[in-house]
Amino acid sequence: MSCRLKPITREEHLRFVTARPSVSHLQVPSWGDVKPDWRAESLGWFDEGGELVGAGLVLLRPIPRLRRYLAYLPEGPVVDWTAAGLEGWLEPMLAHLKGRGAFTVRMGPPVVARRWSADAVKAAIADPGARRLGDVEATVCEPGADDVVERLRRMGWRRTEPGGEDGFAAGQPRHVCQVPLAGRSPEDLQRGFNQQWRRNIKKAEKAGVKVVRGDLADLPVFYDLYVETAERDRFVPRPLAYFRRMWQALTAEDPDRMRLYLAHHDGEVLAAATMLTVGEHVWYSYGASTSRRREVQPNNALQWRMMCDARELGASVYDFRGITDTLDEDNHLLGLLRFKVGAGGEAVEYLGEWDYPLNKVLHRALALYMSRR
Repeated sequence: MSCRLKPITREEHLRFVTARPSVSHLQVPSWGDVKPDWRAESLGWFDEGGELVGAGLVLLRPIPRLRRYLAYLPEGPVVDWTAAGLEGWLEPMLAHLKGRGAFTVRMGPPVVARRWSADAVKAAIADPGARRLGDVEATVCEPGADDVVERLRRMGWRRTEPGGEDGFAAGQPRHVCQVPLAGRSPEDLQRGFNQQWRRNIKKAEKAGVKVVRGDLADLPVFYDLYVETAERDRFVPRPLAYFRRMWQALTAEDPDRMRLYLAHHDGEVLAAATMLTVGEHVWYSYGASTSRRREVQPNNALQWRMMCDARELGASVYDFRGITDTLDEDNHLLGLLRFKVGAGGEAVEYLGEWDYPLNKVLHRALALYMSRR
């Protein structure tokens, strides 16, 4: 398939993505407003009849003094990822972005490669011979994913090597945890929880934990907990201004695009989280909690309320976002994997992020800079 590509309006872009059941929250027009250091552009692919058949939010990060850009399509573009037709989608995009001054294009194909059920992950964690999820047999290998990988490599795309701790902090996560919601009642969901999850939800109810929805005025309360979480879990927190900008941009596009939930107990907020929704896909985005009164299990109560609300919104997936693929007992991220999979979630591996160097010298310079950060 050969497509014509050109910039489209935000309105055209939004109509296209909202007509689909599952598009990443990183591929809606308002996400460009969350990233003021990047220049955002909506791209559209048109078939021979002039119908819009694909869309992508591209973020352009300027390189000082060079007037060149890193072009980034997080978890996109939204096109037909059937391997046989990839050139017809991606070659026009590369030509357009080269004309815009991009020296490298990075994208994250929204293509699932493998899935592991909650039981399979639990067995893998217990297996002393398994070091990573990839060491154990997947429950499902998605047909066509290997063909997409092979076609991308033949076209000159290269998978971005993971960085950070176990690849967990490199761009968008390659491994995520998702809880299927479609056709399941709240009782069905709870039957999918492990014993610890069910026990903790009952503890929270008995202790009187109340989960409520917040709004923009409650973001400072969330933020205080978030900073405490960052210190405890050893990551660098984003500024409060980021979350205010995120709220204002996303809710202006759709009042339900971003929600804030707060878990109260005896007059104190013990945990809080943000939830994002696009179509039938709901994401747990940012979470925060205090170390005080952990025995009343506010985090389980919070997640349970969010799952129930996601189901009422008609979501087919509740996405816990990133998980580590390590199964090493000494890695502190393993506890997060256990927590998420304990809710009956399956581990899902996407194809990861891919780079195409339009200027190999500048691309190598960027790679060297990133490796030294």
